[in-house]
Amino acid sequence: MKRGLSVPSLVALSASVIMFLPAPGQGSEAQWVTYPGGDGPGASHKVVLVAGDEEYRSEEAMPMLGKLLSVRHGFECVVLFSIDAETGAIDPEEQTNIPGLEALDDADLMVIATRFRELPDEQMKHIVDYVESGRPIVGLRTATHAFSYQRNPDSPYAHWHFRSESWPGGFGQQVLGDTWINHHGRHGQESTRGVVAPGAADHPILRGVDDVWGPTDVYGLRNLGDDANVLLLGAVLAGMSPDDPPVEGPKNDPMVPIAWTRSYTGAAGEAARVFTTTMGASTDFESEGLRRLLVNAVYWGLGMEDRIPERSDARIVGEYAPTDFGFGSQAVGVMPSAHALP
Repeated sequence: MKRGLSVPSLVALSASVIMFLPAPGQGSEAQWVTYPGGDGPGASHKVVLVAGDEEYRSEEAMPMLGKLLSVRHGFECVVLFSIDAETGAIDPEEQTNIPGLEALDDADLMVIATRFRELPDEQMKHIVDYVESGRPIVGLRTATHAFSYQRNPDSPYAHWHFRSESWPGGFGQQVLGDTWINHHGRHGQESTRGVVAPGAADHPILRGVDDVWGPTDVYGLRNLGDDANVLLLGAVLAGMSPDDPPVEGPKNDPMVPIAWTRSYTGAAGEAARVFTTTMGASTDFESEGLRRLLVNAVYWGLGMEDRIPERSDARIVGEYAPTDFGFGSQAVGVMPSAHALP
């Protein structure tokens, strides 16, 4: 007669199987990258950086910023990507899948650099809940048009669409200050020099910030209100070199804001600190001044402006050789683990 395993044997077998099962979430964690918190003012604070755009290589810039914030300042950083669900590779052209957004549930600050994403409702809910909670937000470049609802106009989050009429301008305009308008500078031909706005020199986010330049152009604005505190204006340069002069004429008279703060009061009734810059391509972040601006913005967003030194450490961790912006310029087949710390 065949005999089954005894109860003690079953217990032993179960224990051995459990030993080889992945820890909860371990199988999914390969779809994002985490940089641990450490020594520094950021210790005990969690920052989630959300990448996902087809053009400006946020999938390269966000890991660089995450490493910088973690290693130089002690923040725990989780970097999320648009992921090809079949291969698990980073795919910035995948508009409908950013795994790991549940990391926002206990995050202290969100940095977002997405473009025209239309996420499943169960993923999008984590972003919406975060924004409505009143916790701080840092938006980069295409975050002004972070979401687009073409596939599922009946989604409960369809009003976050960058051209929403029911919630004018959607997330970009309502939360960050403006939605996508146009290229004010000539895209790919006129670069941007950051100029301190009148009266803004003493703002803590600008502490130690100088020589801000990037190859991306100045974005046009139309709806930025008086509630915004403009920190930097964008001088449109006549070429793609930091030594090029400003163009003459109305493009620089007046200059358009490229960095500002404001607040957003969500459903929870708490006013979130919001910082936005329309700079933010991966190549823009070769500018130490721009990296320092972002580091300072994270401190400010968390109410830690008294911890911002005269010159925040903005040194890149490891190697950083960003790809020029452009559609189709992304590296193919890169796994999130490629961005892990050594």
